[in-house]
Amino acid sequence: MILTMKRQEFDALTHEALFNACFNPLILVYKNRMVEQKEENTSMVKEQFYKQLTKGQQALFAFQVYYTHVSHSLAEFYWWSTYFRAQPKTWLAIISGLQYFGDKGMLLLLEEIDEVLERHNHPSSLEGFSVTREDLDRNQELFASISPLHINFDKAAPLTIKIISEHIRNSQKEFVKIED
Repeated sequence: MILTMKRQEFDALTHEALFNACFNPLILVYKNRMVEQKEENTSMVKEQFYKQLTKGQQALFAFQVYYTHVSHSLAEFYWWSTYFRAQPKTWLAIISGLQYFGDKGMLLLLEEIDEVLERHNHPSSLEGFSVTREDLDRNQELFASISPLHINFDKAAPLTIKIISEHIRNSQKEFVKIED
């Protein structure tokens, strides 16, 4: 699942464009595999797909999926963070990915998110998961705790994308096959 690209194109991509270019083929393969499978096999399909990726692709995939879901609004940031956290393997993959890229700032932010959700007794599994986006409107203390984290995420995400893109440029073979 290594992307093929011409050197000139690779060198011309911005940080965000490179970040997306390396992710987009992966998510297409993932979605196609999920469509082809029966519902009871989705966990196995997810794990098999993930194991076929290089370590760098795994790290990119985990963060990009999180980023794509949480970056739309405060409510989405809250709900998706809670949802991913309620899936320990997924949450660990996001954290491991940030460790792989050496992004200490975003790692600290995820630790803060985890602490806030723990303090507000949010679920640590999907069993009985009943969190809604509207919970923020009903709980002012929760809203006051999550809002600054969302602001900090929006500020930190461009640096994370830059860190990941620089890693891609320095470790091309994990992500891209260059054609001259």
